[in-house]
Amino acid sequence: MRLFQLERIGDPPRLTEPACPAPAAGEVRVRIAACGLNFADLLTIEGRYQERPALPATLGMELAGTVEALGDGVDPGLAGTRVAVFAGAGGLAEAGCFPAARCLPLPDGMSFVEAAGFQIAYGTSHVALSHKARLAPGETLLVTGAAGGVGLTAVEIGKAMGATVIACARGADRLEVARAAGADHLVDSDQGDLRAAVLALGGADVVYDPVGGPLFAAAMRACNPDGRLLTIGFASGEVPQIKANHLLVKNLSVIGLYWGGYLSFRPEILTDSLATLFRWHAEGRLHPHVSHVLPLERAAEGLDLLRRRKATGKVVIAME
Repeated sequence: MRLFQLERIGDPPRLTEPACPAPAAGEVRVRIAACGLNFADLLTIEGRYQERPALPATLGMELAGTVEALGDGVDPGLAGTRVAVFAGAGGLAEAGCFPAARCLPLPDGMSFVEAAGFQIAYGTSHVALSHKARLAPGETLLVTGAAGGVGLTAVEIGKAMGATVIACARGADRLEVARAAGADHLVDSDQGDLRAAVLALGGADVVYDPVGGPLFAAAMRACNPDGRLLTIGFASGEVPQIKANHLLVKNLSVIGLYWGGYLSFRPEILTDSLATLFRWHAEGRLHPHVSHVLPLERAAEGLDLLRRRKATGKVVIAME
C-alpha cells in the first residue's frame, strides 16, 4: 500500500510503500477512500503543532473509508461499515489501523469525500459556537477567514443557529463562497477597516477567529459589550497579544478551543456534537464545500494550497 510519510521535521513528506498493517486488539483496519487536509498538517511538518507524533509519521488527521479487518475484541458488526475516523495521524494512506472507538458510522447520504473533511471543520465550529460561546438566536457573529476550512463551517453553523453572520475574507471570489454559505454581510479583509465596517453593522456579539494577527485585534475592537471572542487558530502566523485592560472595560471574554483536546478529558462533547451535525447533514441543513479533490500522489500540492491560502472550504485527498 502507499502512504504519505513525514520522516524528519522540516523535510518534505514523501510517498512510501510499506506492507499493509494488521489491526491490534481493539483496532480495525480501514480501507481509506479519502482524507481531509488541515492547517495542522502543515504545522506538524514544521514541528509547530501542539502534538508531535513519533517519527516516521503518516500525515492526515481525519479520514473516511470502509472497515476491512478487525482486531481482537472488536464488535463483528463493524466489518464492512462505512466510517469516518478522527485519527490525529495516518489518514494519507491507502489503509490504516485505528481504534474502533474512533470510528463513526456514516449517514447513508454522506459521500466519503464529504465525510473526510467533515469532522474537524464542522466539529470545531459547532463546539465553539454552541458549547463555548453559547451563541444565541438574534446575536451577531463575525467570522474571520470565512472562506477557509473552518471559517466556512462557522458561517454555515452560525446561520443555522439563528445568528446574523458577518463574513470577513480576502477578495470578492472568496466572499462569494461565504455568501453562498449563508453570510448576511461581507467584509473584504484587503479593503478598508474591519473594525469600522463591523461597528457600522451594529458590532459583533461573538467573534470566530482562525486567523489571528491584526484581524483579531480589529475584531476585538468591534465587539459589543459582553462580547465573546473564540480563538481557533493562527493562519496568519501571528499569535495575538491581548491587553487585559481592553477586556475589562467592555466585559469581553476570550475563549480558546482545541477541538481534539476534548478526547482526553470530555470526549462526550465531541461525540454529542458530531451526532447533531450528522443529523443536520441528513436533514439537508449542512452542505460541505470541497474546493479541491486530489489523488494521493498530489498530496504535497494539496498542502501547498492550504499554505498559500488558495483553497476555499476543504481540500480532500481521494485514494481512488
